[in-house]
Amino acid sequence: MTIRVVVADDQELVRSGFAMILDAQPDIEVLAEAADGAQALHAVRALRPDVALLDIRMPVMDGIEACRAISAGSDCRTVMLTTFDSDEYVYEALHAGASGFLLKDVRRDDLVHAVRVVAAGDSLVAPSVARRLIVEYTSRPVASRPAREPALLDVLTARERETLLHLARGLSNAEIAAALVVSEHTVKTHVGNVLSKLGLRDRIQAVICAYETGLVAPSYEPGPVAPSPGGGTAAASPARVRRTPPHDPSLG
Repeated sequence: MTIRVVVADDQELVRSGFAMILDAQPDIEVLAEAADGAQALHAVRALRPDVALLDIRMPVMDGIEACRAISAGSDCRTVMLTTFDSDEYVYEALHAGASGFLLKDVRRDDLVHAVRVVAAGDSLVAPSVARRLIVEYTSRPVASRPAREPALLDVLTARERETLLHLARGLSNAEIAAALVVSEHTVKTHVGNVLSKLGLRDRIQAVICAYETGLVAPSYEPGPVAPSPGGGTAAASPARVRRTPPHDPSLG
């Protein structure tokens, strides 16, 4: 089965580089490249890809708005592109429906792996992104932080709570298995039970739930955030579509 992908980033070199790496894989086809969120949304509606790779910061429509619209209107799963320590919108992107995050300096093999994992219905939370989530969460005034009743977790067994804790720290199934000294199959069972009992879609939502119920307590306050390298954004231009989509009147 071929995984169909749309790549959206306002930096042409980043966008074309990711597209070239993915297109070189025998099981992945890049359908379109887009320079902003509106172009990405148009391409998703027209071409119906399995995965959309979205930069968080783009002109016209940013990646979060595009992610929210894509998640609400299609089965396409979204992976957000971010620059570690320069994007303060990680938390919003999670709530918008993102299935994973990739840092823009991601290794070639990790990029390909991430697309395959997300296309298969799983999600990705790298440890560095999990730490960024804590920074974003702790940067908010306590009164404005979203919260859920800790009692929500009472339906979980002790082992399932441990599993949720490790999920929130960004550990993979293999890493959780090593930490709990159990098999990966057992971890998959625990993860499935956690998602089912708490009514969560995927591991990303499990991470959010762990913070909002207080299972994970932020232990530090954020330091200064480094400015984004490179500064400005590239001018928007028509999406580079490898399979030309029909015109979508709703996008003008």
